[in-house]
Amino acid sequence: MDISNLIQTVLIYALPVVFAITVHEAAHGYVARYLGDNTAYVLGRVTLNPFKHIDPVGTILMPLLLYFATSGAFLFGYAKPVPVNFNRLRNPKRDMVWVALAGPASNFIQAIIWALFFVGLAAGGINEPFFIKMAQGGVLVNLVMWAFNLFPLPPLDGGRVLAGLLPHGRAQIFLSRIEPYGFFIVMGLVIAGIVSNYWLRPLMSLGYEAINLLLTPILALLH
Repeated sequence: MDISNLIQTVLIYALPVVFAITVHEAAHGYVARYLGDNTAYVLGRVTLNPFKHIDPVGTILMPLLLYFATSGAFLFGYAKPVPVNFNRLRNPKRDMVWVALAGPASNFIQAIIWALFFVGLAAGGINEPFFIKMAQGGVLVNLVMWAFNLFPLPPLDGGRVLAGLLPHGRAQIFLSRIEPYGFFIVMGLVIAGIVSNYWLRPLMSLGYEAINLLLTPILALLH
């Protein structure tokens, strides 16, 4: 393991990862507060202070261990979930969907911002590899978080969206029953390559195409 490469990688991805996690979690709390539940706000979780959202094991220890164990081939981590009391939302079933979507939506918006930063570097003639790689990493990290969190299985945001969209009945009961084991099921699917091959890669390709489409007018002006 090349320590200098590890340090460089950590420095490149540190800012994008911190912002991606922090804004994602704060977005959940902000939308929940807007829709009637101020639980996260009272606990100080509607904030851009990253230390309020970082989980020592999930955000720091696990990614580092996986990086060394797999030589950087597989990384996974998580932040402290923002507490939401869905029963306090004005329309719990409907508003659950908006609260869940807020996190991934914030990541997609951040991916666009990092892409704009990349375009800005090119337009300004700035060829510093560190900033170019950081901009590219910012797009990548946020698209991964956007796509992964939309996977339709609890406790991921996509599972919350699915539970909110499905009519009351057996499907919702099934989702609530598997939620305690959802993390392990998702990890199993990730290790088996199912999530990456059949969900992450196709969705991220769509994400890159959408961002390229959004930036086309700006790129045309620069040329």
